[in-house]
Amino acid sequence: MVALQVHLLLVPSLLSMLGAAQYVVQDAALLSYIDQRFLSLERRLEKCSQDLLEYVDEFRALSKAALARLARLSTDKAELKGEVENLLMRVEHAQRDIDYFGSLTDSSACVEVHEDLLEQQLLEEAEEKKRLKLMLNASCDHVLAGIRSLKVVKKTGGKHGSWMKDPGKKHAKIYLLSGSVNNVILEFANIMAFMENNQTLKARRVPLPVPWEGTGHVIYQGFLFYHRHGSLNEIVKFHLQRRHVADQMLLPGAGRIPAYQLSPQTKIDLALDEQGLWALHAEPETRGNIVLTKINPVAMAVEHSWDTPCSSRDAEAAFMACNTLHVVYNSPSGGSSRIQCVYDVLGALNAHTNPGLHFPKRQGGHSSVHYNPKERQLFAWGDGSQIIYKLHTEQKV
Repeated sequence: MVALQVHLLLVPSLLSMLGAAQYVVQDAALLSYIDQRFLSLERRLEKCSQDLLEYVDEFRALSKAALARLARLSTDKAELKGEVENLLMRVEHAQRDIDYFGSLTDSSACVEVHEDLLEQQLLEEAEEKKRLKLMLNASCDHVLAGIRSLKVVKKTGGKHGSWMKDPGKKHAKIYLLSGSVNNVILEFANIMAFMENNQTLKARRVPLPVPWEGTGHVIYQGFLFYHRHGSLNEIVKFHLQRRHVADQMLLPGAGRIPAYQLSPQTKIDLALDEQGLWALHAEPETRGNIVLTKINPVAMAVEHSWDTPCSSRDAEAAFMACNTLHVVYNSPSGGSSRIQCVYDVLGALNAHTNPGLHFPKRQGGHSSVHYNPKERQLFAWGDGSQIIYKLHTEQKV
């Protein structure tokens, strides 16, 4: 009986020990499996590291080879450039030799000019003069004989600026463009509104999409024509009422040097007279002499150009009147302004210097001088003052 009881007590204990042993065996197998997996991962990571090092070494070798190739290409480029320059020099020398020998062989033919060819050239020159007269509608029968008087209308703005009227039949508005770089025009109903003390409050402000440069702008037939700031030689045509750019053009040769030595802010000076729109500028190729260009304001195209003998040295401004250029000179320190060079594009007047036309009763310089062909007077800007000069004219002889 006692033995049976002992047996019954030992059986559960043995069963429990057998179960625990089974779990221990399972845990050991799991740990062994995990250890094998970690070892496998370590081997794979080590292989990846070795492969990465090999890739880095290969990339370094490739980079070194590429840099060497680029260095050789740079050397080859320099050698090729030298060879091309040498070839161009040899071609230029050969061309000079060809021209020289050609001139020797053709000298006999160049010496004698056929009478019919000379006659043809004379006819072409006559036709050109006739065309220019028709283009300019040579109805101007007066010349500038003197500047009679001045009137200081207002003193507003800084040293540089311009003011003007549209020379059209029904235009009485006054336009003020202050500064050598700006993008806002002040428009006044008439000269009386401009002269009032609180004139800026009554002005209509007209903003421009792009600013102007210099003081050489003009208003003609409801459009503002001006040199665009930041451009070499672009002339903008701006509709004042609709407030948009109507057209633009490039003026060949202009914009590299100032039109006038004493007004360096102005590279292109636009002008009006009885025949329409002109442009004045200077070029290094003309040794600083003023170049005069007639512009078609509708097509915004050059109609004709003249190289004048009038120098831009010591010049401060210029204006056109009746097909004739009048250049205003002064001293660098500021003094008495005078018209010292006159050039008639139609040749009715020979270009001459020192005609003795002095601006009256005033010492100082001008930032701009514009001729109004309707009123035959000058609208000038002098040291911040807006001035009107009345002109004395005589019949052409």
